Amino acid sequence: MSAKNVKRIIKIVLGGTALCLLVYAFIPEPVLVDMTKVTKSDLLITIEGEGKTRIHDIYVVSTPIDGRITRITSEPGDIVEAGKTVIANMYPANPTFLNKRLETQAKADVEGAKAALALASARVTQAQAQLDYELADFKRTQALYSQNTVSKAQVEKAQLQITTLKAELATTRSNENVMRSRLEVAKATLLQPKEGSADNTSDCQICIHSPVDGKVLRILHKSESIVPVGTPVVEIGNPEDLEVNIEMLSTNAVKVKVGDDALIKRWGGEQDIAARVKMVEPSGFTKISALGVEEQRVNVILSFTDTKDKWQSLGDAFRVEASIIIDKAKSVLVVPISSLFRQNEQWSVFKVVEGTATIQGVKVGRRNDRFAEITQGLDLAEQVITHPSNAIEDGVRVSQR
Repeated sequence: MSAKNVKRIIKIVLGGTALCLLVYAFIPEPVLVDMTKVTKSDLLITIEGEGKTRIHDIYVVSTPIDGRITRITSEPGDIVEAGKTVIANMYPANPTFLNKRLETQAKADVEGAKAALALASARVTQAQAQLDYELADFKRTQALYSQNTVSKAQVEKAQLQITTLKAELATTRSNENVMRSRLEVAKATLLQPKEGSADNTSDCQICIHSPVDGKVLRILHKSESIVPVGTPVVEIGNPEDLEVNIEMLSTNAVKVKVGDDALIKRWGGEQDIAARVKMVEPSGFTKISALGVEEQRVNVILSFTDTKDKWQSLGDAFRVEASIIIDKAKSVLVVPISSLFRQNEQWSVFKVVEGTATIQGVKVGRRNDRFAEITQGLDLAEQVITHPSNAIEDGVRVSQR
């Protein structure tokens, strides 16, 4: 081969190489994306809600009388026994101070009551003297009757007179007792409060006992003071009788049924707690959301199904979140929700075929907040793009990020 031909071949090779390098330089780089495979797994359809724990039966212990209550020595968490543990001790309240007018009026009432008592006592003395005289006269009449000096009618008349006088004496004595009571009432009006007048000699004068077995939850009135009847003192309940109250939108609550399984999440522990729907309250209530929107909510009550040692650190009115399982799908094809988008009013995904993104229409079945069931359009182990950006189009080369 001549030198001229060799030079020509070298020029052709170098020119082809340069052309290939130029074409390769203008080929776009693959777009880096996140990919995942279509898998088969169980799918839980849940409704989320938040609320707080509560003890089913809480007993509020109140004061039974108007009076002075001693300082509560119990503390939250103390164990109490029904009818044995003394929650508080009460004493009757001292009388109030009298102003000058009321004091003068009370003293006048006392003097009037003393005069009325003296009059009643005089009438008792008079009735007693009259009865004594008639009894003596009756004895003389009986003696004369035995001698046939007086008639039987006179004897009966004397007996009637004695019976009448005895009744009159009983009446006057009763009236004397009434007047004596009125005097005591009038004297009581003059009583003034005195330091240490309450009887503190006994350990417990009017004892307030715990109505049930359980623990002290809250102290509602700690210090010693004068309180009216019905003042709440403490709250008592059984911590083992704990349940969860979830405030749920009414549009979600209608999908929940008694007996549905649930999971208590984000309660502070490392593991979720299993629970079950105990009741869906039949009446809702209005609540203002954080955005100022009125929402109709319904209380959904959950009971724990896990053992107590798993949730024993929870107490009354602790905040929790719950996922109520309203449906289950076993061994179905699932993809992340983030891979789905709408294309021509149809659910679609970007399927990766030999490094190229291809739009694939799919039919979506049940879904939750993370995954969706694919009933048509994808096969097991096929790759799809999650979180597709605007840079992803049909036919674009892609690569795993």
